[in-house]
Amino acid sequence: MRFGKKSALVLFFSLSLVVAGCGQTKTASEADLSSASTPNTAEEKLNVQVSFYPMYEFTKNVAGDLADVHTLIPAGMEPHDWEPTPRDMASIEKADVLVYNGAGMENWIDQVKDSLSSEKLIQVEASKGIDLIKGVEHENGDAADEDHVHANEGTTEDHDHDHTSEAEEGHTHSHSHDHGGLDPHVWLSPALAVKEVRNIEAGLAEAAPEHAVEFKQNADAYVSKLEALDSDFKAAVTGSKRKDFITQHAAFGYLAQEYGLQQVPIAGLSPEQEPSAAQMASVIDFAKEHQVKTIFFETLVSSKVSETIANEVGAKTAVLNPIEGLTDDEVAAGMDYIGVMRQNLEALQRALNE
Repeated sequence: MRFGKKSALVLFFSLSLVVAGCGQTKTASEADLSSASTPNTAEEKLNVQVSFYPMYEFTKNVAGDLADVHTLIPAGMEPHDWEPTPRDMASIEKADVLVYNGAGMENWIDQVKDSLSSEKLIQVEASKGIDLIKGVEHENGDAADEDHVHANEGTTEDHDHDHTSEAEEGHTHSHSHDHGGLDPHVWLSPALAVKEVRNIEAGLAEAAPEHAVEFKQNADAYVSKLEALDSDFKAAVTGSKRKDFITQHAAFGYLAQEYGLQQVPIAGLSPEQEPSAAQMASVIDFAKEHQVKTIFFETLVSSKVSETIANEVGAKTAVLNPIEGLTDDEVAAGMDYIGVMRQNLEALQRALNE
């Protein structure tokens, strides 16, 4: 997936503003009279636009009733496939705060920011300051001869510096077919989710300093839940029979790193990526050698690759949810980030003790 050309984006955005302008028929005096007779309580709340579900969950818990929080990417849509429309651009332009994950998750963010003219907009990169790991990627589905199944071991990037060569930065190469992409899935580590929540708290406090105390109180309450979740993950993996787990795509590097586990991805960072026959064979060999009994797949994308490997090795399949978005059923059931992460914990704990 590639974002459209910058010039096209700017043109669409400009047209959206023109259309919006043509729809305004009130005179200045009429507008003044209308606002005088009808109190505008909406202005009392921050208008916050967020990129996708985890950013909504974190932001809503920090903002409480002090902001209207709107998600740009609809529920049930794979965020890697989404591109902003002119209407989305207009919504961002009118917002007080824009919250996005960063680390390459939102491929469109740089061109969107270049197209904005709002001087009041506070932009919050939730992953700012977090040590990022290098993701597992496979170019064009091609596999090399070397074994690609392993965790993202000890390979981090300083989020705030220019990414020069690995030799200059002292990074280690692993045999993962790593092509330099950073793993954006930081929210899947509860410990790192805490850092994202604190970044969001700081951004909201900058936008509405008069409510900084409330934002901190809300953030503290939510962080305590995340810290409890983190403690439960640590307890669950302590003394487990195995430390490796096979996933459909490489979304769980931060979780694996945090809890001393080994993520074995079938494909790379992109969930829609189709693994080659050689990659499939490599994972199958690993599963047989290590007697893996569960192959994880995820919501929002097809499970056929995981099912193929499970059938080949006599294993079962189960969901390990990257929480890039909620399904309609999850929304209807009132699920949230912590609820889904606890489901992940239970599924992972079962698989690690088979």
